[in-house]
Formats: sequence, structure tokens, C-alpha cells
Amino acid sequence: MENVDYEQNNGNEYDFENRVVAPEYEAEDAEVENPLRPRTLSEYIGQEKVKENLSIFIEAAKQRKESLDHVLLYGPPGLGKTTLAGIIATELGVNLRITSGPAIEKPGDLAAILTNLSAGDVLFIDEVHRLSRSVEEILYPAMEDYALDIITGKGQMAASYHLPLPKFTLVGATTRAGQLSAPLRDRFGVVLRLELYTPQELARIVSRSAKILGIPIEADGALEIAGRSRGTPRIANRLLKRVRDFAQVISGGTITCESARIALDRLEVDSLGLDANDRRMLRALIKFYNGGPVGLETLAAAIGEEAVTIEDIYEPYLMQIGFLNRTPRGRCATAAAYEHLDLEFPGREGSEQQKLF
Repeated sequence: MENVDYEQNNGNEYDFENRVVAPEYEAEDAEVENPLRPRTLSEYIGQEKVKENLSIFIEAAKQRKESLDHVLLYGPPGLGKTTLAGIIATELGVNLRITSGPAIEKPGDLAAILTNLSAGDVLFIDEVHRLSRSVEEILYPAMEDYALDIITGKGQMAASYHLPLPKFTLVGATTRAGQLSAPLRDRFGVVLRLELYTPQELARIVSRSAKILGIPIEADGALEIAGRSRGTPRIANRLLKRVRDFAQVISGGTITCESARIALDRLEVDSLGLDANDRRMLRALIKFYNGGPVGLETLAAAIGEEAVTIEDIYEPYLMQIGFLNRTPRGRCATAAAYEHLDLEFPGREGSEQQKLF
């Protein structure tokens, strides 16, 4: 979610930016993520297909002594797109410059960044889909011809400048590839999709993070955390930090399966990674509307949230695990959602509303 910081939750303010299972980056993540970020492809766990292809592209570029083609990384937040950008720069042996789409407000901002790059450098633009159209127009020749075409002044005082740029690699990251304009998307030579991680891969990440942070952890404890992390390393590392506090008090500092289960239960994160707010929305959908279909605005009013909150915060993961369907008539809870909440699934044919007719 971008523009909503706080929402009303039954009369209480709830900070969505600090949801323990939110995949979006938070300020507190810097403390944990920075020392944990892998520096090379060999240290990077998961995303095997992406790693295999990327290693070949990087090695080929190094053998030809050329800059790597522009790379687009897309997928849900928290899967390691920023980490991969750093790895690309490290493997190529060049500098990394980091910025984001919203931070580049004017064409001049982008021009200043590009003209300060050295040959072969990697420029990482996070949320590249949020670049303004005027900035994109400057970026096209920079990516394709390694040059900047700038017009200064107006009317008879206007002047055009063609500034050559050193060859560089643009690494763009986005959670919404569909919002990229076609001309920008077509200028990326390497397009890689990051998938959600398996619990086994996340358990390896949790164990590695615990070792770096000096946290004693058992294999079963790592797997318990991994299973509730929504397939996202960022959430796994965040949960590891929270579980450590419980383990310090109830199990002598070692994260066991039992201490991890107790900690996560108290944090109200269930076996599939749903928190209290996810379950509250599903229960409202089932209790008030017989599982749907119900319109987004109606559902938002029923649980006292904004429609954008449901659409951007709750729905993506619930749809990924098959608990929620979007239909032309509205949102529907699936049989899997009923089963997870220990509720009997009535079936659409047997609903009371249809019996009346």
C-alpha cells in the first residue's frame, strides 16, 4: 500500500506498515536485512532458474568485456529483487547505484544520476513502474543508445544537446509488471520473474540468517518459522527476529519447534501465515455474505477498512493460496477458506438465498 498509513480497526488505529506478515519493506527491516543480504550468486538461496540464467548472462558479458544487458526483475515484494541487483554488480565487479521510481521526479534528476555513472556500472531503479512519463522519455535513448537528448530553454532560445553516456546496466524492479509501459518493457533484454519460496528454501534462509545473527536454532524451529512466512524471505527474517525474543525467555535462547510455535501463535500468525486481519476479513465475507459474491466497497464497509487496503494488503496473498476469488459480481471465499477456518462449506447450490427461489 502506498498512500495509506493508518486505518480504523473497530475504533482502534492499526498500523499497516508494521504488520508482521507484510511483505513490503519497513524501516526496521534495514537492521536485519543489511547484514543478511547474500553478496554472490552462490550465497543466494532459492530462485534456481533465475540464478542459472543470470549466471550465464553475467559470465558471457564478462568474457566479452561488455556491460550486461538491461535486466527487469518482477514479482511479489520481499523476494530479493534488491539483493539480486547488488549481486549482479558484485559478480560484474562494478559499482551499484540505487534509486527508486518515485524519487526521480524530474528529467533533470535522472540526467544527474546517469551522467555520474562510470562505464559498466549498475543502476538499480526500484518500483520502476512508477516513473513519470517525462522521465521515461529521457530513459529510452539512455537505455538504447547510451545517450541523453536534452532540450533547454524555450522558443528561439531553445537548444538541443546530445550527451553520450558510458555503457551501463539498468536493473529495474517492479511488483506490477503490467503497469510498465510497452516501450520501457521492450528495452529490457533480460526479464526475470521471481517466484514465492518453498518452506524448505525458507528454512535454509532462516537457518543462515540465525547463524549470521548468532541465534541458536533447531532445524524444526527454522521450518516452523518458514512455514508461516508466506513464501517470502523478508517476512521469514522478520519473524525470526520476533521469535528470538520469545525463545530467549521460554526456551533458554534456542529457537525450538515448540518455542517458535508458541511465539507465532501469540503473534496471531497461523500455520499458513494469515494474521488476525486476514481471518477477520474472511470471516466477515463468510458470516455476513454467505461467502460471496460481494462487491469490494461493500466488503470494505462491513469490516471498517478502505477498499484500497483490502485490494493491496489482504487480497494478493489470499488469492495466491486459493482462499479468495475475484469474479465479475464480487469477491468469493473458496472451500479452502472455509476449511481453514473450521467452517462448513455450504456450496453455492445449497445457499438459503437460492432456496427461496
